[in-house]
Amino acid sequence: MEIDGKIVVVTGAANGIGLALAQAFARHDAAHVICADLDAEGAAKAAKPLNGSSYGIDVADPAQLSAMIDDIEAQIGPIDIFCSNAGILRAGGIETSDDDWQKMWEVNVLSHVWAARALVPRMAKRGGGYFLNTASAAGLLNQIGSLSYGVTKHAAVGLAEWIALSHGDQGIKVSVLCPQAVRTQMTQGHEDHVAALDGMLEPAPVAEACIEAIKTETFLVLPHPEVLGYMRAKTDDYDRWIAGMQKLNRRFTALP
Repeated sequence: MEIDGKIVVVTGAANGIGLALAQAFARHDAAHVICADLDAEGAAKAAKPLNGSSYGIDVADPAQLSAMIDDIEAQIGPIDIFCSNAGILRAGGIETSDDDWQKMWEVNVLSHVWAARALVPRMAKRGGGYFLNTASAAGLLNQIGSLSYGVTKHAAVGLAEWIALSHGDQGIKVSVLCPQAVRTQMTQGHEDHVAALDGMLEPAPVAEACIEAIKTETFLVLPHPEVLGYMRAKTDDYDRWIAGMQKLNRRFTALP
């Protein structure tokens, strides 16, 4: 799909990957970029130099997400590309609280479900549309130090796959972003952690990788190309891969 002339929504757009995505879509001549974030002031600040629009919403609230989509389609126009980018991280293992689990599911998985529920029928009726869902390399490999992040990001990848295989014949295209460490508020103070073993990318090149994936209609977006090799090693010999991850776990759970 070409970006030129399209109406694009980006959640989690106040900073990090979301902000870089909004800026990249504007550079590639999107007709209108809508920046959405829990931080309403940050979303407005992001949208202003792009001549875009902003919404302060909590993507963990399906009513707010649905109302935003309805308002955009009524006031601005049909959404061509929806980027479910908002995400959160909670450290911890099996002791993770039910409240933290619930919030992780709502933001990292269900917000993608709710966006698709609202938009897939509309996009299909008008001949197609595009979803860019931000997951993580953790959704392909797992996440040392955060059970809930690894599990919810696996679910996010599975959801993106399901939408692509179930609605592709209706013109619905999907890309899923699976980077390792990116320099954002989420990774601040964790520059030496396991996700940064292959380097920590700046948000801008990650956003450009997403733009290229949308233009070429490529499902899997891997700004860290090493991830593909890790995926192949995982499927080639699962037990050996787990042994290697156990070694990393011993190394990085010992960090202060």
